[in-house]
Amino acid sequence: MKLKYIFLLLAILGVSYTWYFNIQFYITEENTSILNYIAQTKTTFPARSFSADLLVVVITFFVWYIPEAIKLKIKHWWTLIPLTFLVAIAFTFPLFLYLRQCKIEKLNSSHK
Repeated sequence: MKLKYIFLLLAILGVSYTWYFNIQFYITEENTSILNYIAQTKTTFPARSFSADLLVVVITFFVWYIPEAIKLKIKHWWTLIPLTFLVAIAFTFPLFLYLRQCKIEKLNSSHK
């Protein structure tokens, strides 16, 4: 299996897995506001640790991926920034890797 398809599969898994729990939140919570959602990420030390971990991952991803996307001239790369916050980094990071791999394969095939 090509590497790009593994990235695409991981992007699908990332959106499915994270949004399963988001949907559970919206089904079971009376107060489904974004403020309540964020407040619940700070309810325990493990939740705070996980939130801090994800924040560093998101920042690192942006620091690496933005220059990489510009260098490779990946179309519509900027859409991944809002999608990271609206969907999940578990979706956008492997999706970017998929787009990057597709672009690299295209560049490699045009050099032959």
